[in-house]
Amino acid sequence: MPGRDSHSLEVTYTPESKMRHPRRLWQAMQRDLLASRELAWRLMVRDLSTQYRQSFLGIFWAFVPPVVAAVGLTFASNANILNVGTTAIPYPAYVMFSMSLWQTFVESLNGPVQAVIAAKPMLARINFPREAIILSQLGQVGFNFAIKLILIVGLFLWFQIPVHWTVILAPVALIHLIALGTAFGLLLAPLGALYEDVSKGLTLFVSAWLFFTPVIYPPPQTGLFATLVRWNPVTPLLVAVRDLATVGTIAEPLHFWLASFVALMGLLISWLIYRVAMPFVIERISA
Repeated sequence: MPGRDSHSLEVTYTPESKMRHPRRLWQAMQRDLLASRELAWRLMVRDLSTQYRQSFLGIFWAFVPPVVAAVGLTFASNANILNVGTTAIPYPAYVMFSMSLWQTFVESLNGPVQAVIAAKPMLARINFPREAIILSQLGQVGFNFAIKLILIVGLFLWFQIPVHWTVILAPVALIHLIALGTAFGLLLAPLGALYEDVSKGLTLFVSAWLFFTPVIYPPPQTGLFATLVRWNPVTPLLVAVRDLATVGTIAEPLHFWLASFVALMGLLISWLIYRVAMPFVIERISA
């Protein structure tokens, strides 16, 4: 139809670098982000349905890792095998809450890498906004945390943990934590699509990263290890979510805002790199 053709969008590909026109590139990124919402929703529903339909226990797997970690570590602590010091809330609740937050960070980190790897056949054949893959993964992270939230609420009720009004601010710190994980994931996603070593190495790195994050122990105050933990970018964000929900204050607000700035700026920069790199990645995997 003539009327329909007159309103169609034409896409022109040129060898000129997109970075030479940053304003035009930013506008295209915003446009594609908005255009990818419906596709992202459908991908998220499909992936969640597949994930939980093929699992006998379904959503209960979201509860299993924090509970298993809490049980094992609590036994170790009670037997004086593990001395973690004093925590603001009962130790089993401390571990389960912290592990739920750590899982959410890891999911936001692994999500973009795994999503791009899984979507390689589709990326090679279909032209669509690449942001849809990332939005789909963010939706899955939010859905999985909503399930974990049932466990967290149960912890507060079972251990009779007092709720402070600052709990309403905890989602802000949680969003920053997810943004930090997504920023790292976006940086690694193009490489992950080309090299399987990235995914395997990331699993090992995240396992080691856990020990430098105050998930199973309160933040140390002195020594070299305390310095490493303090400057771990995950530490102030994860601790802020936990503290806002349990004690009502942020222990180190300066570190929190610095980590938040790094997370948000890192997300924008990594999105830009992801946007520029993906056409070259698709060309490589299509060859």
